[in-house]
Amino acid sequence: MITGTRRQTNAKKRKEMSIIYQEERLSAILDNLQEARSLSVADICRLYNVSRDTARRDIVKLTEQGAAIRTHGGIALQDFQNKILAYRDRLQAYSDIKMRIGKKALTFLKPNGYYFFNASTTISCMVRQIDMPIHVFTQSLDVAELSSQKEGAAVHVFGGKLNLENRFFFSAESMKQMESIHFDAAFLGAAAVADDGVYYEDEEDAWISRIISEHSNQMVILTDHKKFNQKSRFKAFDWSHADVLITDRALTERFQTSLEAQGVHLILTDETK
Repeated sequence: MITGTRRQTNAKKRKEMSIIYQEERLSAILDNLQEARSLSVADICRLYNVSRDTARRDIVKLTEQGAAIRTHGGIALQDFQNKILAYRDRLQAYSDIKMRIGKKALTFLKPNGYYFFNASTTISCMVRQIDMPIHVFTQSLDVAELSSQKEGAAVHVFGGKLNLENRFFFSAESMKQMESIHFDAAFLGAAAVADDGVYYEDEEDAWISRIISEHSNQMVILTDHKKFNQKSRFKAFDWSHADVLITDRALTERFQTSLEAQGVHLILTDETK
């Protein structure tokens, strides 16, 4: 017969052994991350013959210790996240102006809505501030990674060949997929904006935005004032396809009158400018 004291002793030993095994496993996971850069829950289960619950506990332990960062469905090294998020001008990607523009756009989101986000540093600033469960659809590598860290977000990525410079995917098949979905709203950045419409650096980017404009209940354009002085080659659509323009400075009277005539609602982050 096992006494209560003996049972407690055995339980304590099992707990101590469990801790030892977990510490060894965590060390092995970190070693594996050095080579793989990221691991999914399924990878951890397979590599270390543990349950999904155990794998999730290991992930929580490592993230709490700051040894790694949690991703959608797994874990990655800290520097891996930085590399994924890197733009050519990453140091300016999350400027105060773009963050304020992105924050204004949050008011157009509703829980569990279906939204499209394109490849843009301003859009990335918006996504960083989202705090509700939504369905994210994007062709942007950076938007996908940022969204994957949002609890409750369902992330859908349109695939294809990666545009290395502007960090978005494109393929004819993904275009067909976009045409089969109707979005509650689309949030688009731009390479340039002019009196006659919204422009992009890449023909594929303009094509994507044009299709999205035909399959969204609401079109919200996010851009800072510098884009009004830029010129870009490929026009996506004119302002009659847009519903909202969010920017940081007042427009010329002529431009603002033109937008109002086409039913575009203008939102400024700073009414004094």
